[in-house]
Amino acid sequence: SGPTKPRRRTCLVATIALALLFAGDGAVAGNPDIRLVLQITVDGLRADLLQRYYTAFGDGGFRYLIEQGTVYRNAHYRHANTETIVGHTTLATGASPSVHGMIGNAWFDREAGVLAYNIEDAAHPLLPTRDTETVGEQVDPAQKLARSQGRSPAALLVPTLADTLAASHAGQSKIFGIAGKDRSAVAMAGKVGKAFWYSTNTGDFITSHYYYDTYPPWVVDWNARRLGEQHAGRAWELADPLPTYLLADRDDRPYEADLRGYGRVFPHPFGPADDKLLYTRLLVSPVGDRLLLDFSKALVTAEKLGQDTAPDYLSISFSSVDAVNHFFGPSSLENESVVRQLDRTLAELLSFIDETVGLDKTLIVLSADHGMAELPEQMTELGYPVGRHDPEAIVATANEAGRQLGIEQVVRFFFRPYIYLDGDRISDAKLDRGAVQQAVAAAVNGMEGIALAAPSRQLTSGWGGAAADPVRYNHHPARSGDIYVAQAPYWFLFDKGPVVAMHGSPWNYDNHVPIIFSGPGIPQGTVHRLVHPMDVAPTVATLLGMSPPAAAEGAALVEVLRTQGTPSAGSQPVHLK
Repeated sequence: SGPTKPRRRTCLVATIALALLFAGDGAVAGNPDIRLVLQITVDGLRADLLQRYYTAFGDGGFRYLIEQGTVYRNAHYRHANTETIVGHTTLATGASPSVHGMIGNAWFDREAGVLAYNIEDAAHPLLPTRDTETVGEQVDPAQKLARSQGRSPAALLVPTLADTLAASHAGQSKIFGIAGKDRSAVAMAGKVGKAFWYSTNTGDFITSHYYYDTYPPWVVDWNARRLGEQHAGRAWELADPLPTYLLADRDDRPYEADLRGYGRVFPHPFGPADDKLLYTRLLVSPVGDRLLLDFSKALVTAEKLGQDTAPDYLSISFSSVDAVNHFFGPSSLENESVVRQLDRTLAELLSFIDETVGLDKTLIVLSADHGMAELPEQMTELGYPVGRHDPEAIVATANEAGRQLGIEQVVRFFFRPYIYLDGDRISDAKLDRGAVQQAVAAAVNGMEGIALAAPSRQLTSGWGGAAADPVRYNHHPARSGDIYVAQAPYWFLFDKGPVVAMHGSPWNYDNHVPIIFSGPGIPQGTVHRLVHPMDVAPTVATLLGMSPPAAAEGAALVEVLRTQGTPSAGSQPVHLK
């Protein structure tokens, strides 16, 4: 009870401070001008990339949001496992993974004895878009883990912002989540919205039987256009002259990946129409984001978003920056190209929203689900010696610690970042599970390139102090492993495969993301205080005059709310022409 009292006092002080802050300006009762909430999430957009490429941006995309909105430059995720589903669900719920349950792109299901993909649900199979589906080669490591093609938000444990909006407006709000990845769309749509995502098998946008029994006619029409197939035989080329790129000399690094003929240098050929990797390569290029833009336009038009008094919600998760990062790294010419092209895609999106809904009626929030680490080989070239972990070596070290205790094979399963121990063998040896966790963690902690091996039994007792807090935020007792393994900075912890760059650590390069709010009544300015992406959902809820999502732990961002109710001069969005 000791630590609880100061926290309650802190909350009380914060509540009083907020009350005083708004006493002169009027309480936030919800902005009636908002007809559409447009939540844009850029997968893998590390916050510093916006500043790195700022001078190359045009007027209507990132630059428009930055110059018209409230920009948070010191936003960091608090959880340790910085992966796609974890970040998206934290943005959607305002809660940490210890509460919303999505602790990673996959986790070990102890009862079933298998690795479970986060949104896999055999009860809700995919809704086919064609009589004969083309099955391509899946290079997304998380997707490879799925045992079935069914998808739904069944594993999501708490309500999202979208769910809260539906409840607040008695189901009258139209809610959609669309993305280049299935898990991104599903997380943001919540339990009650509709989700569509890009298929690397067909180039179509697809969904599952959880959402529809048959595709809406507009989706059928969009897929019939086969826009992705039109890129067969073409290549990803630089959109601007090479000398204009900041990273012009980063086009051929030996440690980048060649995606089965995609190459390490521009131009990157997409391949012929019958190439099973055609649609994957499109996603690993600006084309993936362009296809999502075109689908977004069709959705907004067909579903008439933002056209009535009940505010609608559209989440768009652009996935190509992350895909490019995985194969080329975040400091590659390919990264600069895809981010600069995304800027133009966003400009077209915002112009379209202005024409159809009106930017003066649209609340826009942009963020990212995680950042990205530099390639270990690049850091070594710069004089910072690091390496790549062999998962088998980690398992061997853990099992050797178990043998010292009399257990022949103590590791039941290892999938980054969790070691799952064999509870039956620990019981048969008549050993305390917590003591075994500590012994195994101590052994793994002694390995080169391991920063922290945290035993779960000790996390609730404050073990590790502040250094272990990100692991605590990530810990869900039914899904997390016995030991969380965190690599040292810039070390690579991943299973073998074609991916050369990875995120997923608790370090700043993985947890630092942008947060930008823009829309009616949102003041322009830059904020440097520490905030968290879990603050986004409560802030949007407050702007809409709703209670925060049921399990939200974040706090509404006062800088965004300050002018609500009494918009100041210049706080209204500039229309794009």
